[in-house]
This record gives sequence, structure tokens and C-alpha cells, in this order.
Amino acid sequence: MTTVFTARPEHGLVWITGASSGIGRAVALRLVEEGYSVVVTARSHDKLVALQHEVTGPGKIVVLDGDVTDPRDMDRLVAAIEYEHGQVALAILNAGVVIPVRGDDLHREDFDKTLAVNLHGVVNCLIPVVEHMKAKGHGQIAIMSSAAGYGGVPMNAAYGASKAALINMAESLKFDLDRIGIRLQLICPGFVDTERAAKSGISRPALVSVEEAAEQISLGLKSSRFEITFPKRFTYVVKLLQLLPYSAYFALLNWLVPWRDVVAAAPKNKQSGSDGQSRQAV
Repeated sequence: MTTVFTARPEHGLVWITGASSGIGRAVALRLVEEGYSVVVTARSHDKLVALQHEVTGPGKIVVLDGDVTDPRDMDRLVAAIEYEHGQVALAILNAGVVIPVRGDDLHREDFDKTLAVNLHGVVNCLIPVVEHMKAKGHGQIAIMSSAAGYGGVPMNAAYGASKAALINMAESLKFDLDRIGIRLQLICPGFVDTERAAKSGISRPALVSVEEAAEQISLGLKSSRFEITFPKRFTYVVKLLQLLPYSAYFALLNWLVPWRDVVAAAPKNKQSGSDGQSRQAV
């Protein structure tokens, strides 16, 4: 039976996508404090450099710009990490966007952009990093999904669909990656207090700080768990909701989620936008 690999600082580098803000940034700082050398990737170069200058821990930050929506760029970037900086022992595929979607005001670009970053962006990183880890015979990969992937909620049609796809994909890939010594984990946070989440206007129960999220992720990466989910008082309730019949599910969500107030306050024909690297949990 293949031994489960858990990355430690002496094994090589950590690579984090979407590290310019939010959870990715907080996790990078946390792992540097623990002695890891962390390669951070995003399209926001200035924010990555500012992060690099903030580091005071025993580890270090290496800045490499990259666009996860460009598969050739990710092939190039992973090769550059391996040949110029060292082996990737742990990859945290975190980059993502959240764009609210209204059923009465649908825009194709909202779905295209969300899936391009949240789903295809992960695949574009996953393929080259698995190839490099496969050659070494070991590695650890964590995919950032969300509790939003457990079931449909108002205004989450694009984001939730992308995160649900990541959950299914990770579950499916685990069988083969276990066999070749690559450990795959899934991260499904609830609401995290990022800057982008605060601007959404949506109620955020059981809210946790980015620092707490980073702590939970760091602990989970060292555990034997496949899924790293937090806060459990929220995410486990969301999971249990999926056991309800649809009639009860829709009635309960209509009562629990104050989405109508958000819809009433938001104008139609909005202009969707994101830097492609920051993310909001759920």
C-alpha cells in the first residue's frame, strides 16, 4: 500500500495560486511562519511583492506572476518553479472569483469568467503539477472549493456550480492519485471575512477571519483528512440540508437566506469584475 505523503518544509516548496489577497495570502503568511518556502502566484504583481516584503518568518516568499486561465502560462510557471527554485512538495490551488448571478438577469460572461478561473484554472494548474509530482513519486495537492458547492443557494448559480464541480473532480481523482503517491485534499470553507466578501452585501453566518481560515487549513494539510472544512457548526449543517426533500429545501432556504433584500438593492445589468485571483468563501 502506498504511504500517504504529507509535505514538510524539508521536502520542497509550497505553491499557492491566488495569493495576492484573502485566504491565499493568509495561508502563505502562515506557512512561511512555519518554515516553508512559498511560491505565490497571481496577476496582481504589486500585491505579491508587498506580501513578500511583509514576511518576517523563517521561510521565504518567491513571487512568480501567472494567469491560471492560461494553460500554457501554467505549464511554463510550474516548469520555472521546478527548474529555477526547487521541487513543489505542496500545491494549494486557491485562485477563484465570485460573481453573483440573478436568474432574472443572466449574463453569459458571468458564467464564462467564473468557470474559466474557478474550474478550468484549477485544471490548468493541476495537470502540470501532477506530471512533475508523478515523476518524483510523491506530492500533496489541495484544491480550494467551498461549502457553496454542497447545494444550490440564491445568487450562487455560477460560483456554486464551479465549486460543486471541484468537489466531484477531487473525489474522482483521489483514487488514481492515491495509487501513484500523490495526496489530494479538498478545502471547503464556509464564510470567510475577506474584503470581497464584505462587499457582497449577503448575510454571512458563522463568519471566520482569514487568519482563522489559514490556521484551519494549515492544520488540515497536516492531518489525514481528505476534506478540510470549517467552521463545522456551519458546513455540517449545510451538508445536512442536502438530505431534505426539495420542497423542504427550497422553502427553508427562502426563509433563511435574505437574498431578496440584496436583489432589490442591486441594479440589473451590472458589470462583473474581478482581478481573477482573489476569492470569497461560499
